[in-house]
Amino acid sequence: MPPISGSNHYGIAGYYGLQAIRSGLIGFSFTNTSPLAVPTRAKQTALGTNAFCVMAPAANGDYFALDMATTTVAIGKVELAMRTGQQVPLTWGVDKNGKETSNPADIYHGGGLLPIAGGEASGGYKGYGLNVLVEIFCGILGDAAFGPLVRSWQNPSTEANLGQCFGAIDPGCFGNNFAERLSAFLNILRYLEAADPKKPVLVAGDPERQHMAKCEELGGIPYHVNQITHSNEVARSLGVAPLQTLSHHV
Repeated sequence: MPPISGSNHYGIAGYYGLQAIRSGLIGFSFTNTSPLAVPTRAKQTALGTNAFCVMAPAANGDYFALDMATTTVAIGKVELAMRTGQQVPLTWGVDKNGKETSNPADIYHGGGLLPIAGGEASGGYKGYGLNVLVEIFCGILGDAAFGPLVRSWQNPSTEANLGQCFGAIDPGCFGNNFAERLSAFLNILRYLEAADPKKPVLVAGDPERQHMAKCEELGGIPYHVNQITHSNEVARSLGVAPLQTLSHHV
């Protein structure tokens, strides 16, 4: 499980896991990030969103694909809610005083993200623990910057020196028919009776596959009109061509 240092944003955590499952391996990757998250009981950011993935190959092209941050959401979702004028759940983040808020602007400007599950009363200390676990594998083990010592994501003029960690396991070393057994397990979960018949039970990776199928059907990626407007404003400020859209419908 080699850690590395001196890195920057490594994109999608799941990209590296997908490389492993294409070879029939269980793959995982971890990364720390610039401090955006507020630890349980604190009021200032000291941890990143600290994402990780674990992916495992099943039979007939199926697979388990867990790719997640250890905060309730990524900062991009807060920014999107702010740009589209939406309120957010209280479990997403806190304001500058460390108080849970539904106003995305208070989170984005001077506040911070909460760990998975939100505040302490709803079990956020568990997400906090997972976040620190990723930091140990990446920042500490990788001899990289860690916690609040990672430079701000809004200050790209200095080196981020992020730490990342990668690994792969050959399931064939431990037993027979791993892919078939995993497929059986995933399908047991998928075919559980749903509480809402319109919302079937899914496993990690299913929502992403559904979204990719939707994008292929549409022939493009759907965006909120406010996102397109903001992107085109940035394009004009930089003197580059605006985005070309296929439709004006949201």
